[in-house]
Amino acid sequence: MAFQAPSGPLYYLISLPSSVAPAGSDPESALVKDLSTTLNLPSKDDVAQFLIPHFKIGTLDQLVQQSDEIAKTDGQFESVVSRTVDTLKAVYEGKADQVAATKVVSDKPVETYLKSFQWNTAKYRVDKPIAELMDTLSKEVFALDGDLKTVYTNYMLAKSNLGAVERKQTGNLSTRSLHDIVKRTDFVIGSEYLETVLVAVPKASVKQFVKGYETLVPMVVPRSANVITGDDEFVLYSVTMFKKSVPEFLHKCRESKWYPREFKWSDGVIEDLKKEKEKAFEQERRLWGEVVRLARATYADSFQAWIHLKSIRVFVESVLRYGLPPDFISVLVKPPVASIQRAKVALTQKYGYLAGNAFTKDKKGKIVQEDQGLQEYSTIVDTEYEAFVIYEIVVV
Repeated sequence: MAFQAPSGPLYYLISLPSSVAPAGSDPESALVKDLSTTLNLPSKDDVAQFLIPHFKIGTLDQLVQQSDEIAKTDGQFESVVSRTVDTLKAVYEGKADQVAATKVVSDKPVETYLKSFQWNTAKYRVDKPIAELMDTLSKEVFALDGDLKTVYTNYMLAKSNLGAVERKQTGNLSTRSLHDIVKRTDFVIGSEYLETVLVAVPKASVKQFVKGYETLVPMVVPRSANVITGDDEFVLYSVTMFKKSVPEFLHKCRESKWYPREFKWSDGVIEDLKKEKEKAFEQERRLWGEVVRLARATYADSFQAWIHLKSIRVFVESVLRYGLPPDFISVLVKPPVASIQRAKVALTQKYGYLAGNAFTKDKKGKIVQEDQGLQEYSTIVDTEYEAFVIYEIVVV
């Protein structure tokens, strides 16, 4: 399968046992420097230590179960972040610079936040069990996602309503709204017997209409046809007649392929129609603002929660992989876009020995044999086994 470039900047979040660090008084810095050399990174800012606190550890069974749950939740959080970006793209109509400007987490550009990540101990207490931390993170992210979906749905309805109102004011005289065209003086108002009707007549039929409208049905007021306005296709006429003749007159107009307009003057209705677009526009703008505000907050908080979950995932997998007590170094690496695949290969070549005898792999890296000690958990171990803990983070 051909390599597919990620949809945004890609980072590798890596955890390695402290024992692999080059000898020295500062193993963390030594490992960071060694990785930079191994991967031939263009900038020292492309690799940095990723600080992860130590969490309360339960039993091995609990950790294995949590590993499976975290993997599932990780994917769900990533989907929430992606959906939020899709929402921002929609409301900003794809303007990349405006969307990028909204990607702020803890008052920092998103990549700056990621590179300088620190666990938020005030919000997520590390003395709480891992299961409780996961529950707190999940409730927060899914609540944000649900609220944004609701507001975005309301916004789309308001946008659709505004579009419908605007469409009423476009088109030709046979279909468009007339409230902003006609005037009170175009109608006979308050008569017990007379009524004014409107007819949109195709320009090619104007002579036929003028010649024949008076005799189309009985009791049409002679010479009552008045031109109100015209466009490229139609001329809009008003015609006055006795009320009892109106239904037949409208029927005869349709037979002649003239277009009667269902319109009766009402001062209150006209005023409401004139305000309809203004109200629709105001509602659409108000909800647009709500969507933008909530989407920005959802992106910031859900991305932050996602990276906190990644930290827990790295910790759990490192304990399962490297054992107790926890003694590992976690590092964030940003490989050059052109070298993403080569970077993964270089890491595997350098640290592949960490797999030890726990797993035997075929040439494709698939598990072909599990160590007897892990047999109990073999059904939930990812068959795309890596020799060390490594996860991708694509910043969307």
